[in-house]
Amino acid sequence: MTTPSPTFVELRPGAYADSVALLQVSRRVADRPGVAAAQVAMATALNVEVLTQMGFAVPAGATTNDLVVAIRLRPDAADDALAAALTAVDEALSARSERTGAAEVAPHRTTGAALRHLPDTLALVSVPGPSATVEAMDALDAGRDVMLFSDNVPLAQEVALKRLAAERGLLVMGPDCGTAVLGGLGLGFANACEPGPVGLVAASGTGCQHLLSLLDHAGVGVTHALGVGGRDLSEEVGGLSTREALRRLDEDPGVELIVVVSKPPAPAVATAIEEYAASLATPVELAFLGPGRPDLTAAAERVLTRLGRDVPAWPVTGRAMTPLVEEGAQQPSRNRGATLHGLFVGGTLCQEARIIAEEARGPDIGEFIDFGADELTRGRAHPMIDPALRLEHLARTATDPDTGVLLLDVVLGHGAEPDPAARLAPAIAAARADRDLPVVVCCVGTAGDPQGLARQVAALAAAGAEVHLSNAAATRRALGLLGTAPGGQR
Repeated sequence: MTTPSPTFVELRPGAYADSVALLQVSRRVADRPGVAAAQVAMATALNVEVLTQMGFAVPAGATTNDLVVAIRLRPDAADDALAAALTAVDEALSARSERTGAAEVAPHRTTGAALRHLPDTLALVSVPGPSATVEAMDALDAGRDVMLFSDNVPLAQEVALKRLAAERGLLVMGPDCGTAVLGGLGLGFANACEPGPVGLVAASGTGCQHLLSLLDHAGVGVTHALGVGGRDLSEEVGGLSTREALRRLDEDPGVELIVVVSKPPAPAVATAIEEYAASLATPVELAFLGPGRPDLTAAAERVLTRLGRDVPAWPVTGRAMTPLVEEGAQQPSRNRGATLHGLFVGGTLCQEARIIAEEARGPDIGEFIDFGADELTRGRAHPMIDPALRLEHLARTATDPDTGVLLLDVVLGHGAEPDPAARLAPAIAAARADRDLPVVVCCVGTAGDPQGLARQVAALAAAGAEVHLSNAAATRRALGLLGTAPGGQR
């Protein structure tokens, strides 16, 4: 009988730290000798659920104002391992506190006051959603464009901000604008790319990154990518920021072709944007996702064709795997189930995969989870920074006998996890250890990204994954491994 590993759980009331800081603390403690797992996080409902699934017993009555310190030791840990790990927690939290002490507070106490002393400055707002509108409004009052990185901003507040911006000829990028490129300079989760003839308007962060990566592989640069937030083309918002972004790119003589990428838009808004785009001097390519619409890889291919560039073969790395249902067979083979599980950090990549899969097999094809959705990031860093939630779900899904294929994404770029393959590759290898479970990965990135695209792809392939640059191709390959003929329009 295996002896369970000793665990320790402590609540620290009122000891607040932001999710990114706590992620760094958790990793530092997890690297201590004798520590099998460590999580230091605020006791939000989501974090408590994750800790419970990891086998930690969080005390009843924990609130979002409590800090949870959870440590699991290895069975062979030294007697002083727990004390050393707790010391590491205290030291890491103390170091964070000292670096953000009162002596470093800037003299300007409001966004507007700071901007008035910084001419021609874009305001990047990244505070909790309930506080974001105040800061963004302050920036607009100071006559500045706003990149609203914050998520969980109420829809009514987004509409109010964008209506004010439209009245003043300003641009609100966001909320939940995770990616932007201005004059070749990346902001947020931006991939490293060369400036070029394309300007992007993106109501989709990872959709923008995917197009950047595909175009970069084909040798085409992007000078500007203006994120407008995933709800901008909804009926309520009406494309207010998309219109302003289109207007600005149309006035830029260096932009030869504008591409608008979006999650499925409201039909009436899509029609209005199409009519507005037709009135511009610069040609516009619309890459709107949705049933019956071309996927993002097809959109990139159309862009290349319009620019007179060759369409390359999109790279695939990793071993070939046999289909789940062999030709002529009636039952699944190789000890696998018949369900596709798509576990994504990119919302648009998840939505694109779901659309392709449902067009091929209908709505019961499987499970598609966007771990970057608002409800899964309250009190947690985005999964492109902290993959713990997806890794935990991946481990459980891999042991489900109904699972036939795992479909994952990895999104590289500035601001994202510095080495995603360091944690994902072992998880993939573990998922494949007990049975021949196919794992297909779309790795979004460019050769210039700090994580090293080639290095990430090689590590994932070495773990047994088949790695694609194209998300659409990865999805169709996953469907093929279930014995399903690839469907959907290309």
